[in-house]
Amino acid sequence: MRRRRLIVVVGAVLAVIAAATFAVWASGGVEGSPAETAAAYFQAWEDGDVAAMSRLVDQPPADFRARHDAMSGALGVERLRLEPGEVRSTGEETAEVAFSGVRELEELGEWPFSGTLRLAVRAHAWKVLWQPDVLHPLLKDGGTVHLAEVFASPSELVTREGDKIPHNSYADAHLVPLRDDREDTEAIGWVLVAKAPGKPDQELLRAVPEAKSQKTTLARATQAAAARALDARTDAAIVAVQPSTGEILAVADRLRDNYSAFKDVFPPGSTFKVITAAALLSSGLGPGDRVPCPGTYTVPGHSVFRNDGEVARGTVSFIDAFAYSCNTTFIEQALGRLDGSDLRETAEQWGFGRPLPTGADGFCGKIEETDDPDQRAIDAIGQGTVMASPLCMASVAAAVQSGTWRSPRLVPERTARMLDGPAPDPVELDPGVVDGLRAMMRAVVDHGTAGGGGLPADLFGKTGTAEVPDGAPHAWFIGYRGDLAFCVFVRHGGSGGTAAVPIAARFLNGL
Repeated sequence: MRRRRLIVVVGAVLAVIAAATFAVWASGGVEGSPAETAAAYFQAWEDGDVAAMSRLVDQPPADFRARHDAMSGALGVERLRLEPGEVRSTGEETAEVAFSGVRELEELGEWPFSGTLRLAVRAHAWKVLWQPDVLHPLLKDGGTVHLAEVFASPSELVTREGDKIPHNSYADAHLVPLRDDREDTEAIGWVLVAKAPGKPDQELLRAVPEAKSQKTTLARATQAAAARALDARTDAAIVAVQPSTGEILAVADRLRDNYSAFKDVFPPGSTFKVITAAALLSSGLGPGDRVPCPGTYTVPGHSVFRNDGEVARGTVSFIDAFAYSCNTTFIEQALGRLDGSDLRETAEQWGFGRPLPTGADGFCGKIEETDDPDQRAIDAIGQGTVMASPLCMASVAAAVQSGTWRSPRLVPERTARMLDGPAPDPVELDPGVVDGLRAMMRAVVDHGTAGGGGLPADLFGKTGTAEVPDGAPHAWFIGYRGDLAFCVFVRHGGSGGTAAVPIAARFLNGL
């Protein structure tokens, strides 16, 4: 239909000037007419027949084809529509035709333009006087037009509620890997830009996908409370996990020297006694059973181990030995009741030795199997070969709350699997062991090493102080309250009770 309209227009023009054409031809021997040449040129242009167009041009430039190819192929022109106006005489042997057109671009849609086709008699024939601005007025005086590829803005990460991540959340190191910057067609946009010497670039058309929001598992209020709890403390981290799902509710990570609360491991100190206690409960030791807590304990024929300050508490319940974090109790009971593989196998049930496919990577921890009594003794209190990430210890606390160890994640399950691979299967824990651990962790907050720390009354927890050779001890505190489990870690912070517990109190009281 469009070509028929063009033929109708050209036919009308021919009818109007037919008499004049005949007179010129008869008197001067000029071949054709401006209307015929213009109609043929516009038709060849619509058809993309550059060779036919070139034959109608007076002295076409050497780059005639290259310019048309650049305007059509390079810009992704799928179709060209032209609407010529009337032929207007501008002299005895000159004429012009104003026209409008629309280029349909593959990436940007319709791009309308207008121009003027000038004609003159050359060598007894009507020819097109071609200049680059016939292609487009912007090509005059050395101008160029380019189609540029641009990327859409990275996906905006939001909380589980769909809100923006709180400002100064200290979560950036773990959020950046989640941004969907993959170079696929949905992430790419296009812009058509005109350039001219001595002038600023002119943007003609733009088609860029809107930034998508990408949900994380972070809870806005929990993330804000974790971040504000660390405002006054550097080289520390808070990780909070939802026990019922494994979803990470908050990560405020201010660890220095590029350390990561998800991927780097540290001696967990007495927080690891949750694992040791689980192994001992499985061996038959009851929470209420009476056990000795001397100030020092000597492994027969080996090393001497001490409680903090060499405090001796006599004979106490296993619950209170846990609450007061009696090193000597745990070493004696572990060496007497567990063999060289029991502690490692229990730790593996609770996530140790496994990657944690959060969506931003992660690793739980590790422990070596040994038959050396000294090594087994120090491993039992969370030192020696035992290493854990803050994320790992948060998941340990979460497992006590729910009775099931779950691999933590920072994004929806499908996204985490796509980014990091499949998660380990959940592990159902022994209900009797879990019940015992709950009672023991409650005693820590009620009257043990976390007592009097300003913590909520319904909290369950465990402190940890891990000695390290390169500075002050690392301070730890793990716990849970309702469907929220957490780990506070202060690198080289000192005592868990004096450094980590106050941060946990600020965090929990800020919710």
